[in-house]
Amino acid sequence: MKITLPAGSFLIGTAVLTAGIAGSVGCGGAPATGDGEVVVTQEAVIGDALSGTDPTKFNSGKNVFTRSLSNSDGLGPLFNGYGCVACHGSGSIGGGGNVTEARFGKLTNGLFDAMESIGGPIRQSTGIGGFNIGGLNCQSGHDNNPPVGATLFANRLTSPLFGLGLVDSLPDGRFDTLASREPAAIRGVVNRVRIALANPLDPSQVVGGTRVARFGWKAARPSLAEFAADAARTELGLTSSSCNAGVPNLTFALENRPNQSPSNAVINGCPDDTIPGTDLDFAVQSQQCRRDPATGASGSINKLDPTIELLTFFSAHLAPPTPVPISANTAAARGQALFNSASLGCSGCHRTDTDVFVSTSAGGVPAGIVFAPYSDFLVHDMGSLGDQMGNTGDSVAVTRRMRTAPLWGLRVRNNLLHDGRTTDRAAAITAHAGQGAAASAAFTALTSQDKNDLLQFLGTL
Repeated sequence: MKITLPAGSFLIGTAVLTAGIAGSVGCGGAPATGDGEVVVTQEAVIGDALSGTDPTKFNSGKNVFTRSLSNSDGLGPLFNGYGCVACHGSGSIGGGGNVTEARFGKLTNGLFDAMESIGGPIRQSTGIGGFNIGGLNCQSGHDNNPPVGATLFANRLTSPLFGLGLVDSLPDGRFDTLASREPAAIRGVVNRVRIALANPLDPSQVVGGTRVARFGWKAARPSLAEFAADAARTELGLTSSSCNAGVPNLTFALENRPNQSPSNAVINGCPDDTIPGTDLDFAVQSQQCRRDPATGASGSINKLDPTIELLTFFSAHLAPPTPVPISANTAAARGQALFNSASLGCSGCHRTDTDVFVSTSAGGVPAGIVFAPYSDFLVHDMGSLGDQMGNTGDSVAVTRRMRTAPLWGLRVRNNLLHDGRTTDRAAAITAHAGQGAAASAAFTALTSQDKNDLLQFLGTL
């Protein structure tokens, strides 16, 4: 496929960007022609790294991401998969998938209870069983299905990671701007949360401060570093300890407990976190945060756990999906016009604002990349489509909120919506409720031809 762009520009997402960070070449290093144009002979492949990414570090992160873990690597004691790629592999490594995780909770005095005391709200499907450390006989335990006392249940589909490093780099004010541009009836909520793990590559992040949460189906995590550390612990059973300004960050250092047990004493009885089923040692971590283990230099160490650092780097440097080019006067072109029309309302939440979606250098990605994620990364009241999950203390109204799913890369996804309930894009649209009900009704009212045109456009993303 041949695409012709203006000289000194390259294509990211749906945007053409002047090559201020890539030199005077196009995507893939294509040279400028004599007539002042850059000829791009091949689309970027889904799963490629961002231009200028350190290939050695990217491949190191990719190796960690694709590795199948065993008990000796620290897998478990409770887990949902043997490696990241087991769930993130649709379209390419780092994509979404058809695997869903099970969540549970209950209502207590009308408020959501995540049942953390028995390992909630995520149920781990697998345990490693018995294992021995230093003569101690340890037991992983297992999760009941369903967890005792739970009355609310939901599934969450694995989300793709392509392009999310660019989203991670955006300052909070960009999301406030998006909210201000949305009609009141569908305006999303900017979800600000406490930072539990600060990424040292972004000086604006401080543990205990606030940042706009933008990752996960409920926009619960404010950075890819925190997202990676949480997923490693809850899905793989890999605990981690990072250093934030010389202080050990042990937020993700505790193992998952079996949900039938009110304590994880059965886990804590086994020392040394190089073996599964144990928590990290606080004294050791404190010393490491005051002295660099690589150089021996003392000081205030500010560094992510090595595994989390590599997973974060790999995820942050995955390029956004390049859409299929659309020719004029085609079904896809007509569908694109429908998508962007005020009468249908899709673009009210699935946004592509070119002045907002421009990367900064925060988090270590290149600045100045314009991208089009087809999302506002805000949470909306989705009515009956909401999954009724949340944090302990959330009202029922809050548990109905869901983050707008980014649509870039939609063409390589199979199961759709937060729980993967359908593979039919039309069915996914009509399932929208709450603040998405008007768009659902407008889609239902379209002619068969218009529906087909819209679906053809979605197939290009």
